[in-house]
Parts: sequence; structure tokens; C-alpha cells
Amino acid sequence: MKKTIGIVGGMGPLATCDLFRKIVEITDAGSDQEHVRVCIDSNTEISDRTAAILSGGKNPVPEMVKSSVRLQGMGADVLIMPCNTAHYFYDQITPYVDVPFLNMLEETAREIKRRGIGTVGLLATDGTVQSGVYKKVFDAEGIRMLLPSPENQKHVMDVIYKGVKAGNMSIDLTGFYRTMEALFESGAEVLVLGCTELPVAFDLFHIEKPNIDPTLVLAAAAVRFTGAKVKEEIGY
Repeated sequence: MKKTIGIVGGMGPLATCDLFRKIVEITDAGSDQEHVRVCIDSNTEISDRTAAILSGGKNPVPEMVKSSVRLQGMGADVLIMPCNTAHYFYDQITPYVDVPFLNMLEETAREIKRRGIGTVGLLATDGTVQSGVYKKVFDAEGIRMLLPSPENQKHVMDVIYKGVKAGNMSIDLTGFYRTMEALFESGAEVLVLGCTELPVAFDLFHIEKPNIDPTLVLAAAAVRFTGAKVKEEIGY
């Protein structure tokens, strides 16, 4: 019997949908019954993670813990959280649950190492960048990380907050493209889409740049944890 996945969601809702969609799409299943059971708590009461990290905003941990405990009570055998910035609080959440909680950032670093990639460009929220959570896991795997300039980082935040989170399909992407090109010119082999809104943005705006999608990495790790198979062509 396959294990059940629990998704601590709502950070944001579209990113949660993206993770669930990827779990379904990458599972090697020939019928409904061969797919993985997934429980989702899209908890939009979880406060903004970047604001909590950088400006003393409301602590998101209590609501993240509530969701985690709720999902465990629903029968989840493993928990996952489709929000990179939220992993800053990972060690404050896991003591409250008795089931494994996969770490998206660690899974991503291992995947990059497996591919033999030495230098990456990180696209992420200010909270993720300034907290150093990706630097920690990349350093552990010997991966060099490049960051956008302060000016270019504003373009990344605009795509995340004024684009995807705001549902704005007409946002000007000129600065964002300039940001990506600057990272490649500095030596990045791929871009790490280190905010779960960014894979959504790449799909919505049809952006085609070499990248590692942590949402897809996490989806594959979770599917394998359950005992189900990941389609070989996925490559993760």
C-alpha cells in the first residue's frame, strides 16, 4: 500500500496547485488507483514569510505547525511544503510532527550535485536570499551560488509579488530577463527557481531558460517516498 503525501500549502495557493499538478503528472500511473493519495491544507492564514524574516512581521510558524499536525492527523505519512522561504522555519516546525518532513532545499542541492552542476544563479525572495538558507545547503554540497545585484533583485520580487501573487499577467518582464542574463554572464550554468511562484511564472510567461525547479524536485522526492514510480522521462 502506497504512503500518503501531506502538503502544507497556501504559500501561495498557485504554488500549491503547481506542486500537486506536478505530483500527478510525474507519477508513472496507468489508472486513478495507481496515483498517490495526497492531502492538502492550503492554509492562507500563514503570514508572509519574507516579512517575518526581514521586518519583524507576524510569525508564520504557529499556522504552519497547525497545518502540519492537521495533515498528520488526516493520515499523511510524509509532509512537504511548497515554499522556499518557509524553510527558514523548517527546524521550528518538525519537532511538532512524528512523520518525515522532506526539505525542498536539501533535495534541490542534492539534485544539482547529482547533475554535476558547479555554479548556479539563485532567483528567490528577499527573505530567502538574505536568510542564507540556500547558501547553507549549497555550501554543504560544494555548489557555487550567484545572486542578482540589489537592483536586479527588485525585478525578481516584482515577478513574484506583483506578477504571480497578484495575478497580473501584463507585468513588464524586461528587467527580469536582464536579471537572468546577468547571472548567466557571470557564470551560472542554470537558474535555481528558488521561490515556488517562479516555476508558475516560467509557465505563465513562457520563459525558456536553463533551470532547476525545486517544486519538481520536491514532487519527485515525495512520489518516490510513497513507493510509487516517477516517469523516467522527467529526469529528476
